[in-house]
Amino acid sequence: MDNEFLRTEEAIVTALKTVYDPEIPVNVYDLGLIYDVEVDEEKNVRIRMTLTAPHCPAADYIMEDIRMKVEGVEEVRSVALELVFEPEWNKAMMSEEAQLELGLL
Repeated sequence: MDNEFLRTEEAIVTALKTVYDPEIPVNVYDLGLIYDVEVDEEKNVRIRMTLTAPHCPAADYIMEDIRMKVEGVEEVRSVALELVFEPEWNKAMMSEEAQLELGLL
């Protein structure tokens, strides 16, 4: 059972890495916008996430893209997104790869 959950979580992370903020050439996972991914026993997924700014003009697009791509993971039954702004996103939340891509390292 644990291996099955690990495979599902890995597939979800892979899906999240295909979602990009249209204004930034880095995926939302490496940007650090995904705070938490929970998968219950029925394979319902809950994602806590944020945006780079509270009034991001691409918020609806990004959230719908996340929902569609994670719902496309074979094992996933449903996806619930929770948009939060605490803690506030900052550049230190980005992966090292994202920082390199954006010339911050």
